[in-house]
Amino acid sequence: MENLETQQKQLLMHFAKHKSITSMDAFSLYGITRLSARILDLRQKGYDILTQYEESLNRFGKMVRYGRYFLIKSPRQTLHLWK
Repeated sequence: MENLETQQKQLLMHFAKHKSITSMDAFSLYGITRLSARILDLRQKGYDILTQYEESLNRFGKMVRYGRYFLIKSPRQTLHLWK
């Protein structure tokens, strides 16, 4: 469980500095192999994360589609109008 929290912190720090991340970024920079699972964890904690799909050629010349994630809002930035 501690490793998952560490990975979540690494992602939040990455978003603060670089604004977006892909699964290749997450693996090469932090060793995170299941980025979509960590993004889901953060979303369940209240983080608003946008997925933008992109396409590019892979090393074999085939078109591939992948997600690029952007942190839009943290839970602290969400307004609670019912207070």
